[in-house]
Amino acid sequence: MLSYLPGLLKGLKTIKINVMQTFNKNSSALVGHLCRMLLLCFLANSLMAQDEAAADAPVNKPVKNTFESANIFDNPTSMVPIKGTFEMDIQHRFGTVTKGYKDLWGIYAPSNIRIGFNYVPINKLAVGFGLTKERLQWDMNAKYAIFQQMKDGGMPLSVTWFSNIVIDGRDKKFFVNGSDRLSYYHALIIARKLTDWLSLQVAPSLSFRNNVEGYYDDAGVVQKKMENAHFGISGLARIKYSDSGAIILGFDQAITQHTANNPYPNICFGFEFTTSAHSFQVFAGNSSGILPNSTNVFNQNDFKEGQFLIGFNINRLWNF
Repeated sequence: MLSYLPGLLKGLKTIKINVMQTFNKNSSALVGHLCRMLLLCFLANSLMAQDEAAADAPVNKPVKNTFESANIFDNPTSMVPIKGTFEMDIQHRFGTVTKGYKDLWGIYAPSNIRIGFNYVPINKLAVGFGLTKERLQWDMNAKYAIFQQMKDGGMPLSVTWFSNIVIDGRDKKFFVNGSDRLSYYHALIIARKLTDWLSLQVAPSLSFRNNVEGYYDDAGVVQKKMENAHFGISGLARIKYSDSGAIILGFDQAITQHTANNPYPNICFGFEFTTSAHSFQVFAGNSSGILPNSTNVFNQNDFKEGQFLIGFNINRLWNF
């Protein structure tokens, strides 16, 4: 048996030499594979750590319920409902209270009514239309939330753009051209929820009418009683006193001064009651107009003379 030992040792030596030659030949490839494996493991661990850190970090979300209605009084708010929301609005204005009991403080006087519908097809954008009794005005509108106030730092305000186009639907005898029926309104709505119970909003606006009344001056030249473009500013405040109740305050102030028929400021105050799908507002104000195109340009009720009227808004939401 010992006679085979030299041959066995020689064979093992040959195997060792072959293994060492193979290892030396492929050592660079093996080292490369090993480095790549270590790099992949490091990257995987790094990504997992980042994912865990991102999951643990708080998510900064927009502030909710700065306002709970798309409109307060006659003005659009910064609120845009969530995607897929369908909205119906009923807005009603009685007559002024100046005649007292004769027409039950305006309740039985001629009134103004608007019925409107809106839909939110994509996030942050609402589009809609409506019909108002006054001048049989058809309106089409759009509202887009440009920025949203954030809960934990970041954007401190909500900024929303609102525009409409209104068609005066009265008989053609009131107009020379078809385009005379058109008016427009644009507002940049800036809002902030200061506390859980207090929200404020201010909105500079531009109203534009294609057709305005005129008169002949002493030289027989036609002059405009009012400018086509009218600049104004409005403000809103909402003060919550319970989970479903709030006091609402508002004003509309003209900036542009016209030759004649300058509108009076509109002062409003009232109450709002809300649920998850309803909003009901009852208030007093001195504008019988409902569309901001009318309130900002045509309001001839002077609050200093007590020419207030009672109004209410009903808002109903459905989500699809």
